Amino acid sequence: MHEHRFLSSFVVTVALLAPGLGMAVATAQERAAVRVGPVSVRVYDRSHKDYHVWDNQEDQRYRQYLNDTHRAYRPIAKLSNRQQTTYWNSRHRDDHR
Repeated sequence: MHEHRFLSSFVVTVALLAPGLGMAVATAQERAAVRVGPVSVRVYDRSHKDYHVWDNQEDQRYRQYLNDTHRAYRPIAKLSNRQQTTYWNSRHRDDHR
């Protein structure tokens, strides 16, 4: 009888913690990443709620954006959320022209 009580308590605890774990994973995915070797990664654009593939082409566009705005290169993962949003807004404007 006590074993079932422990098991049911465990199941309820896991069910209550699962959404928080999912949010932690989503937060980790939202952080921008950079190209790692031959693998391209997806970067989450929080303001537009979509993903972008970070490949050589995106890296070149990012570097051109930095040059156009007279900013020194910093990996996008190191930028603040506000700075990343500014970049993604400019990318979406460029895509719709």
